[in-house]
Amino acid sequence: MARYIGAVCRLCRRQGEKLFLKGARCNTPKCALAKRSYPPGQHGYTKAKLSNYGLQLKEKQKIKRMYGILEKQFRRLFRIAEKTKGVTGRILLQLLERRLDNVIFRLGLGVSRRQARQIVRHNFVYVNSRRVNIPSYLVKEGDIIQIKARDKVKEKLKENLEISQERIIPNWLEFNPLEWKAKVLRLPEKEDIPQQIQEQLIVELYSK
Repeated sequence: MARYIGAVCRLCRRQGEKLFLKGARCNTPKCALAKRSYPPGQHGYTKAKLSNYGLQLKEKQKIKRMYGILEKQFRRLFRIAEKTKGVTGRILLQLLERRLDNVIFRLGLGVSRRQARQIVRHNFVYVNSRRVNIPSYLVKEGDIIQIKARDKVKEKLKENLEISQERIIPNWLEFNPLEWKAKVLRLPEKEDIPQQIQEQLIVELYSK
């Protein structure tokens, strides 16, 4: 599956806010946005008032960048959310949060979603005792997620947990670090996402 492989700090600068794409580094003075709080490129200093369409597009780009997915994947998830009974915007956020790479990130096993994606791709993650190496896999309520890896890998994951200890594990997940097991207690809600997201703008954008 295609993914963005460019400089991620550039994305935060383009968005104008921290998307925490580099984990703990984003909370230090080394953060690119802290050093240069203007967009990249020769026209970065120019400030223009965004139209309604511009605001909608910016919010969509923000979510895509946060979760590390491209347009084709995002549009597919939106179609699923649109066909599902309920509020489209909230269901879209729920689908994004249920991605396996995001779950690994929320548990603190990966300092960023990009690193969490690598953990999944390297065959270290098992869901209900079955190995799953697809980052976009959607977990369900009651799923048991387990890490099975060599001691050397687990040492690295312990370091990640220490780095990520300031992040609170959301209430919809339960994690036992001694057994390297987690359980999906319920499906996530918008209130479980720490970042401010205006999902209605995205619904309006795709409804045109």
